[in-house]
Amino acid sequence: MKVRVVGAGVVGLTSALRLRQTGHEVDVVAARMGKSTTSSVAAALWYPYRAYPEADVTRWSATTYQVLRGLTSDPSAGVRMRHGQELFRQHTSDPWWRDAVPELGRVAVDRLPAGYVDGYELSVPVVDMAVHLPWLLGQLQTAGVAVSTRYVDDLAGAFEDVDAVVNCTGLGSRELVHDETLTPVRGQVIVVAQFGLTEWLLDQNDPEQLIYVVPRSDTVLLGGTAEEGDEDLTVRPQTITDILKRCTELVPALDKARILSHRVGLRPGRPTVRLETEFIDRGPVVHCYGHGGAGVTLSYGCAEDVAELVSGLS
Repeated sequence: MKVRVVGAGVVGLTSALRLRQTGHEVDVVAARMGKSTTSSVAAALWYPYRAYPEADVTRWSATTYQVLRGLTSDPSAGVRMRHGQELFRQHTSDPWWRDAVPELGRVAVDRLPAGYVDGYELSVPVVDMAVHLPWLLGQLQTAGVAVSTRYVDDLAGAFEDVDAVVNCTGLGSRELVHDETLTPVRGQVIVVAQFGLTEWLLDQNDPEQLIYVVPRSDTVLLGGTAEEGDEDLTVRPQTITDILKRCTELVPALDKARILSHRVGLRPGRPTVRLETEFIDRGPVVHCYGHGGAGVTLSYGCAEDVAELVSGLS
């Protein structure tokens, strides 16, 4: 089939790549590319964050884990396996997504930082989005998938010369398909120069004022915030101060880290991921959006389902 993917974040690009690998003729159109997408701001630590329903998210996350782990053998893909810890201020059970990872252990009590009483430790893929998004675009180009910048304000209009459309517009689906269940969840982060850190740390005991320190090859990403309903894309100085204070308390070596940039993105929050086929007057639309804070974590798994839905149309 001839298929047009609308949206060029990680969900749109992986869906387009999987569709092409499945044998479809594919192109991608999007209003924003690369550094201007929400995906480019992501910490891109594999972690099923603010995404539902649990059973599907566990399945999609498990697939993505395996794909990303496989990509670590290609340095140009920007993926590395990193060991790390999630820390808790009260005792907790295993996470609901436990089955998505091969191994998950408990942090020994004598290794917990002051103030923490429990923690998981595991190795997960960490994706450098400044590398991975261009890599995905290169994979698409090699596969013969045309990618163009164009604002789509009506799905019916996206059907020109194609048999099916795949909607991967994230938060943009509020306007594109009038989905009022989508909620922006503002995330502000800081990028600092790598200073020898190899393990990630995560603390989401405060669901709005998060702490995460995620090492990549040349940089370390510090976060963050999860401010529901907040669409302000400007960098807030007080938030910078707060993030640095929280992260430095957990990783004192950050005190001397060189700040490179500040980024703000809006996660596409939704009660559940929408991954289904809708038939409109012009033809079938496969929707794939509402991934919350887990777009990277769900991307390759969701792309498999998108390809299956599209193939089921022919």
